[in-house]
Amino acid sequence: MTLRLAFLGTPDFAAASLAEIAAAGHDIARVYTQPPRPKGRGQAERKTPVHELADTLGLPVETPKNFRDPDVLAGFAALDLDVAIVVAFGQILPQEALDAPRFGCLNLHGSLLPRWRGAAPIQRAIIAGDTRTGVQVMQMEAGLDTGPILLSETIAIRPDETAGSLHDTMMATGAQMWPRALAALERGSLGSQAQSEDGVTYASKITSEEARIDWSRPADQLSSHIRGLSPFPGAWFTLTVDGKPVRVKVLNAVAQAGEGRPGAVLDDALLVACGSGALRLTRLQREGKGAMDAQTFLRGTSVPAGAVLD
Repeated sequence: MTLRLAFLGTPDFAAASLAEIAAAGHDIARVYTQPPRPKGRGQAERKTPVHELADTLGLPVETPKNFRDPDVLAGFAALDLDVAIVVAFGQILPQEALDAPRFGCLNLHGSLLPRWRGAAPIQRAIIAGDTRTGVQVMQMEAGLDTGPILLSETIAIRPDETAGSLHDTMMATGAQMWPRALAALERGSLGSQAQSEDGVTYASKITSEEARIDWSRPADQLSSHIRGLSPFPGAWFTLTVDGKPVRVKVLNAVAQAGEGRPGAVLDDALLVACGSGALRLTRLQREGKGAMDAQTFLRGTSVPAGAVLD
């Protein structure tokens, strides 16, 4: 027996799940993803990773701008689905859509709920200094990530973890959970555990101003801040180059001993004083350039001891 399902997702994180579900042999009646958008220097329209994979697999694709559109909802209901799988789709589903499939809509979330409900759970866990997180399959409700947990895997957060490395671990772990979850759903043995309302935290979107490095904070906190925003959107500071402010992203840094005025460069190898301790900047990306290690960065941009980073 196979399930008749729809898959709703957009980025690489979701494409990995689609690949596993397709390999398990389920009947994927429709794939929904975000519309193609202009990208790159030429601003040519590019399909999402999920769209590209669906094309490769020969699956029908729909790219609604608004899932609340009555025609979109009617078409979704007409698919006569057993279940819908939602992974980083990028649109909020109305109750009418959540109720349409026989078993409702299941979502893959990147935290151990109720900690880090919301849009940026991977980044927030690292920024907060958490030592563990997880990936969970949950039943979707109208509330923000409030539904019962159906399947869960715990993941340790390494001291050197970045949002990018944790994203990749979660992507692989989460994708591998779907065949188990769907097989249990077919058998009627997929358990359900209501979330506690104790310890609820919210993973709001990262703003550009929030990503700016505040050198007055302790070095260990800033290390977590930087790793939690690496590689995207990137923690940043401004550096004056040829009399003009230039934004520089810090993609990795190590907390070390050192003291001085916060933001002051303490040596010629990018050791920067913080509110307590110092940060050795090891990987950076100057505005308009590619990412590079500190030595390569310094060959093209002078940051001598005594300079002050803003």
